[in-house]
Parts: sequence; C-alpha cells; structure tokens
Amino acid sequence: MPAPVPRRALRLGAVAAGAALVTSALLATPATAAPPRAVDPFAPDLGPNVTIYTPDTPLADIQADLDALHAQQVDAEMSTNRQAVYFLPGQYGSAEDPLQVKVGYYTEIAGLGASPEDVTVHGAIEVYNRCLEGGGTANCIALVNFWRTISNLSIDIDKAGQDGCRQSAEFWAVSQAVSMRRLDVSGGNLSLMDYCTAGPQYASGGFIADSRLPAVINGSQQQWLIRNSEVASWSNAVWNQVFSGVVGAPDDSAFPDPPYTTIDQTPLSREKPYLYVDDEGRYQVRVPAAEQNTSGITWGDGETAGRSIPITEFFIATPGDSVKDINNALARGAHLILTPGVYDVDRTIEVKRPGTVVLGLGHATLTAVGGAVPLAVKDAEGIVVAGVTIDAGTELSPVLMRVGAAGSDKALDPANPITLSDVYFRVGGPHIGRTTTALEINADNVLIDHTWVWRGDHGVEGFTQGVNGDTDRWNTNTGLNGVIVNGDGVTATGLFVEHFQQHNTLWNGENGRVILYQNELPYDPPTQADWTQPDGTLGYPGYRVADDVTTHRLDGAGVYVFNQNNPSIITANGFSVPETPGVQLHHIMTVNLSAGTIQHVVNGIGGQADNTNTGAPQFVVDYPTP
Repeated sequence: MPAPVPRRALRLGAVAAGAALVTSALLATPATAAPPRAVDPFAPDLGPNVTIYTPDTPLADIQADLDALHAQQVDAEMSTNRQAVYFLPGQYGSAEDPLQVKVGYYTEIAGLGASPEDVTVHGAIEVYNRCLEGGGTANCIALVNFWRTISNLSIDIDKAGQDGCRQSAEFWAVSQAVSMRRLDVSGGNLSLMDYCTAGPQYASGGFIADSRLPAVINGSQQQWLIRNSEVASWSNAVWNQVFSGVVGAPDDSAFPDPPYTTIDQTPLSREKPYLYVDDEGRYQVRVPAAEQNTSGITWGDGETAGRSIPITEFFIATPGDSVKDINNALARGAHLILTPGVYDVDRTIEVKRPGTVVLGLGHATLTAVGGAVPLAVKDAEGIVVAGVTIDAGTELSPVLMRVGAAGSDKALDPANPITLSDVYFRVGGPHIGRTTTALEINADNVLIDHTWVWRGDHGVEGFTQGVNGDTDRWNTNTGLNGVIVNGDGVTATGLFVEHFQQHNTLWNGENGRVILYQNELPYDPPTQADWTQPDGTLGYPGYRVADDVTTHRLDGAGVYVFNQNNPSIITANGFSVPETPGVQLHHIMTVNLSAGTIQHVVNGIGGQADNTNTGAPQFVVDYPTP
C-alpha cells in the first residue's frame, strides 16, 4: 500500500498587503484538461485556497499563517476571498505554547479526523466583535460576523498570555451563516458573546449541531439553535433560544421568561458531510445517515452512522471549470467538491442522480450570470448539498436554487431525504443582485439543516438615495420571495430568512415542520404602498402558511421589524396561517428593533411591536390556543 506523501505541512505563504493567500507547497496531482480527472487519494489537489497542516508543522508557522489569514479576512465582509484550513489528525499547541486562532469572513477551519477527538487544538479558535468606530475601540458588535465555519475537532481551551477577561472563555461572537458542527470543547466556558470589548456587544446568531460543549454563555445572542448536542449548562436567553435533541438543555416550562424552546428529540436530522483522512492516509467524505427522533451527538460511541465515499469518486472543481464540465462529471456518476472560490455560473448545475453529494469547501460561492438558475436538484432520494453559498447576479434569475421539478408528484423515501446543510443565499451586498425567489422546494421529504437566505440590507453597491441608500436598494436589489415550499413533508432545522420584498417564507406544502425560524422584515420599503398586499393588507407577514394547508408545525420563531427607510410603515401580522387545529405554532414572537410597527403576532392575535416597546418581544405561547 503506498504511503501518504511526506510533508511537514501544506501551508500558507507570506502575505503581502492586499495580496491573496497562496500555498507555499503545491498539492500533488495537477488536474487534467477535461473530466473525469484522476485524483490522488493521498494528496488530492483541493486548489490554491486550501491549506492543510500536519502535527509536525512548526507551531510558530501555523500561528503566523493563521494570524495573517485573520488579518486579511477580519474586515473582508464583501470580498471574493474564500479559504479553508484543515488539520490532519494529531495535537496542535501545548500548555507551553497554545495555538490561539481567530476566524474571519469566508473561512472554514476543520479537522480531518474520522472523529472530532482525532484532532485537538490546545488553545482557542475564536471570533471577536468588530469595533466599527473610534479606530477600532468603540461600537463593538457581532451583528455582521457572518460566513465562517468551524467543525470536526476538539478544543482544549487555553487562553494563556491573554488578559484576564479574554482568559475567561472561548469566544464565538457570531451571527447568521456561521456553522459550528462536530466540536468537542473542554477546559473552560464557551461564550457566544464577546463581553471583553466596548459596547453594545450585540449579536444575532446562530447554529450549533453534533457538539459536546462545556458551560455556554449565551449573553446577547438574540436567537440561537443548538441541535443534537450535549451542553453542561446554558446561561440565559434574549428572545428566542431553541434546543432540539440536546442533552442538558434547559427546561422551557416558564416560557416566555426565559424564552427557551426545548424539544427532547429532533424529528429528522442528517449531519453535514465532512472530509476526513482514513487510517491509511486516504481522503474520503463521510456522509452521515438520516436519523429520526434522536438526541445527543452522533460520534460519542464510535463512528457516525453513514457511508464513506472515496475522494477519487468526486469531481474536484475550481472556479475555472465550466458548468458543462461539472454537469458532464455529475452525469457520469461523480460526486462534486467545489473548492474555495467564487464561481460564475451562466447555466444551471444539475444534480440528478440519487445519493449524489455536492460539498463546498471554504464557503465556495456560485454567482448567477445572465439570469441563470445556478443550482437545480432533481427529485431523487438521498441527494446532499452542503457548504455552498449562492449569490444572485445583476440580471434577474427566476430562482437561485430549485429542489425538485415544479408540479412533481414523485414519491420519495422520507427516511432518505434530499438534504441541504449550510446552504446560504444572498441578493445584493458585494454587487447588485436580482432574483424572483431565492430557494424553491418542490420535492417532498426535503430536509433543510441550517440556511440563511438573505436579501442584503447593506453592501458596497454604492447606493445613496434614501436612508443608507435604501430607496436605491429597494428598486435595484430586487428579491420578491426568500423561501417557497411547495413539497410535502419538508423539515427545516434552523431557517433564517431576511429582508425579502414580499414573502420571506411561503409554505404551500402539507406536513411541514420547522424548528427555529428567524426573520427580519425588509428595512428599505420607501412607502407604505410599496409594502402593501394587492388585497390591501398592510405588509407581508414574515412567515406565511398557505390558506389550504391543514397540517404544519413551527417551534421557536421570531419576526423582527426595522423599517429604517420609513419608520411609519405598518405590517399587520408577523405570522399568517390558516385557522385549523392541524396548523400549530409554538413559542412565537415579534420584536421592534427601533423603527416600524407589527400590529399583531399572528392572525390578529398578540400585542403590537412598535417604537414604544423597542426590543421587548410580543409573545404568543401557542397558536391556536389549546
């Protein structure tokens, strides 16, 4: 059996100011001109934006590299840089010399072990507030700490050398589109709020799954979903903290004080696929099996249930590959890895074969070109799409991702659902974006496991008219609908949808199940007429279940209003659902963030959220009332 290619590390080179990061050692086996490509199972070419460390890499080199990467990415919110950093099995850092890492935008950090216990970082892997005023000393917040990933490793917390406040916890001060999965954290507290900087220290996240955690300080996090994990304790809640299948979760019987929602078992889950190296040094992708009615971690008693796919069965794409080549590889039966970067997609990437895996590394991003639909998944069991961001382009796309053919009635196995894990959408921000709908689900029995569907409320497009350019944004970055679900039996765990111009979420299918929903209504309608339905209803609810639906369940949900462009705008209801016993909403709320009004929580029930009660949620415990 050939041995792995010996190497100290495949590591980042020196970083010049403003320059892109490059690897200092090339990965073996360059790509051939056309698919299928030969892939070295021991040293696959994952592109120039992937760095792989080994335990014998000098720690000073790792620390210097990752400090440089953070300096490049910490303020790169609207940039095109995408990076992935992987650690081969072993320990990194020690009590004498801990490895202390900070994570910036569009950065994935992960272990390459079969278990999170195979890679240990003795030190910290953290995200702090961004201080936006006073030369980096004031207005310190985590509200826009988006797009970063950490997974599949252990953190033995050691903050030696830092000040007393920083030594008090491992800090993970993040907001949407930030995924923490398959972690084993010990040796101190985990804080989801950075309380060591100047105020206001706000945060608006987030998502954790399949992790074993110490005492967790929620702090200022407005909402959070933790799923299928273990926690020693949880400190507090702000508006909407949801626990699903979590060992050690707090009791929620006193809701809304505190506003906890606890579900003993997650009805349907599938953990995100992950890259790992087997005992012989071969790279593989582990694809966890779908599970029903579960709690706790998947790796506590051995290997996570599922299947392993050799990396040799993947087409490893780079941004220079054409969609034609990608589709040809998929049609021949290959799975797909998208290496870190931004892909201009001028025709649809089509995923058709049952069981196909599409795995993005380092927040790989598909950008629509010429009004294309960037990604379409056919009605086929067991397809998994994970770790992919999809951006609208400058020409109107009808949809950014379509799952299942419109009008399809093909029956799929509910025990092997099509699964979307950490799939994010964006309309506007780094450039002008236009789409009618971001995500359209037509297939039955689909699992959405953490998504953020975002029509940007800010960006670098150069808009000027209106408050913060909002009037220009409303007329230019057009996105009518965030998520439309037409399929039956669709489950979502961690559904975050924001700022769309009509329906943020419209659920037409039967037997839908959603665990944690977070929505902000659009900030930018110029007038009430722009935010009024054709029948005269004031505004669009942040979550709507169609009138003919008879079965639906939503647990732990919030709709927030901040009409900064015109504070006089009114929305009648945060939620709108048919009045039938089979449609049940549990622990829902609305909040005014400082501008605009939501008159009722759901269907004319619940208090008004306006600027007289800014930041004070208006709760409804159950609808309809038992």
